[in-house]
Amino acid sequence: MAQSTTQSRAGPTPGEPGAPSPAPTGRPGSRFSERRRDRDQEQQPWVPKTRLGALVSEGKITSLEEIFESGQKIKESEIVKRLVPDMKTNVVSVGIVQKQTDAGEVTKFAAVVAVGNEAGWFGVGRGKAVQMRSAIDKATNDAFLNLIPVKRGCGSWECRCGQFHSVPFRISGKGGSVRVEIIPGPRGLGLVAGETVRNLLTLAGIKDAWTRTYGSTSTMSSIANAVYDALKKIHGIGVVR
Repeated sequence: MAQSTTQSRAGPTPGEPGAPSPAPTGRPGSRFSERRRDRDQEQQPWVPKTRLGALVSEGKITSLEEIFESGQKIKESEIVKRLVPDMKTNVVSVGIVQKQTDAGEVTKFAAVVAVGNEAGWFGVGRGKAVQMRSAIDKATNDAFLNLIPVKRGCGSWECRCGQFHSVPFRISGKGGSVRVEIIPGPRGLGLVAGETVRNLLTLAGIKDAWTRTYGSTSTMSSIANAVYDALKKIHGIGVVR
């Protein structure tokens, strides 16, 4: 009489009904790898990679003014976060970009972010990633690296109060097909501008001004670059306030 033998199984094999789905591989460029990289960066303490970062970490440099007066270039966003912890961010635009490759279309998010402390520091950055959050984070870090001081003043002939509430003189900047003109205004005027330009000037610390925009003003990224270009033209003139 033949004896029947049974073999115990720990569980269903992959591919059978009820089998668990395979774990994410975390290959470079995948959504899982981006999430893991962002989580690791948030948990790990800052380790300076540049000489300037080491000086900031050791407390030998305590302000951004010292960095710009010495002509050094910021290459780590953590430097700005350490020296100006109250920096605010504004997501200007987030869009979808596609690239045609041999394997098919590659879809990513493209973000434009502006940063500022509403007291004379302003920056604009761009970033692309498969995930929207990663694109915004990259754009924010890029904006920190592009930070510039904004020289403010009272350039309005109607006011002449001598306080730092507007721009010192009429300035203009260009980004793509957009051109933005910023005109000094008297105290109490406010920002006579569209919503996007008003938010950007508020981040830079400008409270009163007239503005004019020309070109394809529906392109938010071009407006941000135009405002940044205008403020950058005066950031090295005089004393930073």
